[in-house]
Amino acid sequence: MKTGKATTAFHANLWKMYLFRFFVSLHFIGGVLVPFFTDWAGLTLTQVLILQSWFMLCILLLEVPSGAFADFVGRKQSLILACGVNAAAAWVYASRPDFSIFMLGEALFALSAALLSGASEAFIYDTLEEISESDKSKRVFGRISSLGLAGIMVAAPIGSVLGAELGLRMPMLLLVVPFTVAFAIALTFKEPARTRKTGQYSYAALLRDGVTHFIKHRVLRILALDMIVIATIAYFLIWFYQPMLKQAGVDVAYFGIVHAAFAGSQILVMTNYGRLERIFGSKRRLIMISSAITGITFIIGGLTTFLPVVLLVIIVGGGFGLSRRPLFVSCMNKYLPSSSRATALSTVSMLRTLALIVINPVVGVLADWSLSNTLVILGVIAIVFSLISRVEESHLID
Repeated sequence: MKTGKATTAFHANLWKMYLFRFFVSLHFIGGVLVPFFTDWAGLTLTQVLILQSWFMLCILLLEVPSGAFADFVGRKQSLILACGVNAAAAWVYASRPDFSIFMLGEALFALSAALLSGASEAFIYDTLEEISESDKSKRVFGRISSLGLAGIMVAAPIGSVLGAELGLRMPMLLLVVPFTVAFAIALTFKEPARTRKTGQYSYAALLRDGVTHFIKHRVLRILALDMIVIATIAYFLIWFYQPMLKQAGVDVAYFGIVHAAFAGSQILVMTNYGRLERIFGSKRRLIMISSAITGITFIIGGLTTFLPVVLLVIIVGGGFGLSRRPLFVSCMNKYLPSSSRATALSTVSMLRTLALIVINPVVGVLADWSLSNTLVILGVIAIVFSLISRVEESHLID
């Protein structure tokens, strides 16, 4: 039986996780990410996206093992290690503009991301179960994601101004600071007791059981497919919105402001899931319409460089296309046992990673050929998929 002190500590996990997510999301480089690669390092968009494929390959190799590591050793330990590795990655990346150095930096960033993926979501869900509040998971996941986006909103304008004034290397170097703070916060987490009940299992068994549970579960597969396809398409807006702004004549010093609005639109959507469900009539319609909106904005973005429309495309497309994960994760958690939750969630992330490894270089080549045509192609794919999705209302359990 849990004592009052233990219950208080588990409640504290929630607000600590809010702070943790805020600090790990202070991505000062976000507002000048593409200029960092193309102007400071002299890379093409194809090379940039090849680097991202390398990052995703590293993620693919590390994603499920890191989830099993979190299930076996502890979510808290996984989060602590992730922060230390990320700080090291920023130091490496900022050392000099060299493709091979960037590959090492991406490998370290991938290790950090893999350690965070699945572990943070499993940690908070198990915490909610410890305090008998798992029914609030959708709201909590949405709030955590919103605070992460709030961190991006705060950091991006600062980073773009620093990049314009002090050089594009500085925003990357500054990533060391917030991850050091997040490291300190993670040290104070209280590990939920259920995540330590692994004495009777081996690491290999946890890995096998988590992956097998996902593969054999039809509803999980359907939910994961819908989440992955649209998230993969929307992901390219992160890499293309800055070239779109450049084509529209926007100075790099203002990129961070747009990046903040880009993140803010996602917060607006994620904090209004319930209202949007009522407006659209059901969760399934919300999912279908968000997919269609993503596709429509991509197509419009490929057809114009008129700044007001470009800004609308970035804000609306990002808001709906990149804000769907918390809704899906909340639903998927209902089908997952605690003992292998992080492993199964990491399996879902791994599948999206595999798709991006293949697609990144192809889209990069297309973008160097014609950014406008690439946006249209991606938009058409999103619209078609919104019409053929197999997600049913009964799959979307609160």
